Amino acid sequence: MNARRTYADFKVFSRSYLRNKVALFFTLFFPVLLILLFGEIVTSSNTTVDLTVQNLDGNTNVSAQFLAALNHTGVLSLSFVPPSAGNLSKYMAAHDLTAGLVIPAGFSQAYLQKKVVSLVLYTDPGSPSTTGVVQGAVGGVVNYFNLNASGAHPIVQVTGEDVGSQVYTYLDYLTPGLIGFSILTSPMFSMVNIIAEYKKERIFKQISLTPLTKAEWLTSKILWYFILTFIAAFIIMGVSYGVFNSHVTLTLLALPFLFVGPLLFVALGMIAGAVAKTPESAAVIGNLITFPMMFLAGTFFPVQSFNPSLQAVAHVLPLYYVIDGMNNAMILHNTGQALFDLAVTSVIAVIFFIIAILVFPWREE
Repeated sequence: MNARRTYADFKVFSRSYLRNKVALFFTLFFPVLLILLFGEIVTSSNTTVDLTVQNLDGNTNVSAQFLAALNHTGVLSLSFVPPSAGNLSKYMAAHDLTAGLVIPAGFSQAYLQKKVVSLVLYTDPGSPSTTGVVQGAVGGVVNYFNLNASGAHPIVQVTGEDVGSQVYTYLDYLTPGLIGFSILTSPMFSMVNIIAEYKKERIFKQISLTPLTKAEWLTSKILWYFILTFIAAFIIMGVSYGVFNSHVTLTLLALPFLFVGPLLFVALGMIAGAVAKTPESAAVIGNLITFPMMFLAGTFFPVQSFNPSLQAVAHVLPLYYVIDGMNNAMILHNTGQALFDLAVTSVIAVIFFIIAILVFPWREE
């Protein structure tokens, strides 16, 4: 490893990347555009989303605190239907309602005994903005109650009937998701294109005849994506905090994800580009890998709101552990779960990087 050669290649690559307006747009500006768009949808006209609640648990203390926490999010307007209304889904369809929540009988007792209890959240697929707000708000309150029951660091302080501190909203959860989106798209698409194009034009073979080594070439690329990820993360957080007054903080525990995440997707992009026969097929492979992770790994909506089969799919996607880890580190302050996500992400990154090195076409015949 020669630092001077690595730095020289880093300068050349970074300059060429900065001249690529499309790459810069999708890395730095597209996530900002998304958070502005979603933020405007959520906060436009200072309106709240109607949530119809059917409380089958009666007037218990736990269900009352749960409803108070939902009301305190500031984005939900609760209305109630009695148990005698029957099936809430049919009631919603008959009254043209878009979001409903059923608190089951025995909710309070199960919670106090730390037993699994399932709330039922009904949303209208034809109202995606309403769905996102409701899922984000309900998911935030559910996360608080889960952490409080397990004795983890509390997010919401509950005294009597008052919910004292902040309950996190949909925009707070969207911020780590969009940072994860940037971590995914920039290295993946770029490395897929570079590897496939360099193979086609036999550029790797030409580079291998220069003093620049494979390790130096890879190091310069990884360093660039580290820097690019930090820039994107600070821009996204700045817009989220400055425009929408979000409650996300860049903690020390979140920083490793900004290193391990780019390394993981640089390696995955290298693999996709190396196994492809042509640049066109490489683009197809890259899209097939990237797009499911964009929508199923928790980028835009919390994974816990998915049905069980989609949750199972999400849990095998590498991006899920990056986003979940940043959520736990930056929002929920759940150190144990964040460390678990970091460990899983690191193991996947190491495995992918070893495979990428083995298939890397440095001296292709």
